[in-house]
Order: sequence, then structure tokens, then C-alpha cells
Amino acid sequence: MDLAVLKALADDTRYAVYRELASSTAALSAQDLADLLGVHANTIRLHLERLKEVGLIDAEAIHRGTVGRPQHLYFLASGAPGLGFDPPAHALLAGLLAALSERIGADSSDATDTGRAWGMEAGKRTRSKSCLRALESELSRLGFEPAVEPGDGTSEGNARIEFLHCPFRELAEAYPELVCNLHRGLCEGVVDQVGGGRVEEFATLYDPEPCHVTVAVGYSDE
Repeated sequence: MDLAVLKALADDTRYAVYRELASSTAALSAQDLADLLGVHANTIRLHLERLKEVGLIDAEAIHRGTVGRPQHLYFLASGAPGLGFDPPAHALLAGLLAALSERIGADSSDATDTGRAWGMEAGKRTRSKSCLRALESELSRLGFEPAVEPGDGTSEGNARIEFLHCPFRELAEAYPELVCNLHRGLCEGVVDQVGGGRVEEFATLYDPEPCHVTVAVGYSDE
């Protein structure tokens, strides 16, 4: 590591910025970093420029169809040292695939369709004849810590499953349209494949009552 890089990382705030970028599975904006570190965004931008000057980070301009200057997202430059903060390989791969999907124009319906196909395959593997129990089991396997409201799922009616933990949370915050709809499709696929119900409601991370799915139990298209 050369002297310029060492000097750049000697500043506490720049080091903190670099640590956040090195450990993140997604590129981050100056405002993202400002929120994480409790520092004004303009101050963060100065530190980002310094890190960029010494070749530690790169930036990409993102045009989201709005008027005005594009948003810049920052990430570690190729070959930049991880300093032990590197995200696990699978999390990193998920972040890269989410970024790729957004770049090539994938939207919420694409994410839902992909999740539904995956969920239907999961539904084929279950031994449960209850779509609610099959969904609960699959969500548990994936790490969502589902909590079915007491008394639901024993007869016709709506059953609500809360997600007490979201293993996709960091990616969902970075790519909510893709990740939350991927999860929605997954739930729909399991329920549709097992039968005997339908997904009535799916609340995302940014809804007023976030992170739950409501299944209409006993419903049939026939």
C-alpha cells in the first residue's frame, strides 16, 4: 500500500467511509454514507473525492429519469484492498446481480415473475398440503423468521405472516423495487403451487405496515 493511500485512510472520517464501501454489497451514494455516519453529505463528498484521487474508489452516474444532475454511486475500485471488511462472497454476488438487473432495465414485474417461478419449484418440493404451512416452512428455511398470527390458517379466511427478520434487508434498501417484488413473487409461487389459497397482500419494507404477507386461505380459482 503506497504512501498516498495510507495518508488518505489516516483520516478517521475517510477511513469510516472506506469501511462502509468495503463492507457494502451495493454501491452507495454520498447521502447514503452521510446517513450511515451522521456526517453532512457535502463533507462526505469531499472525502469521496480524496479517496477517488488516490485510486481507492470509483463512481458511476445513475440517471433515473428525473430532471437535474444524475446521482453518483460509489464503490471500491478494482484491486482496492478490502482491509478485512469484504462482504461474504454470496452477499457480494447477490449485490452484483441486483446491480446488473437494474442496469439492464429489469423492473418489478420481471422480479415478481422470477420469484414466482422459483417459489413454484419450492412448492413442488414440499410435503405439506397446506399452502400456508408450506410458505411458512420455506420462509423459515430462507431466514425470514416468519410469525403466523395465532389462530390463522385453520379454516377459510385471511392469515397474516410477519417477517421478523429480512435476510435481504441490505439489498432491499438498495434495490427495493427488485428485491421486495422478488420476495413477493416467491411467496405467490409457493402458495399457487401448493394450492388452497392466494396471496392477498404483500407489504414491502417501505409500506406503512412493513414486511408481512397476507394469504387468503381456502381460496380456489375453481
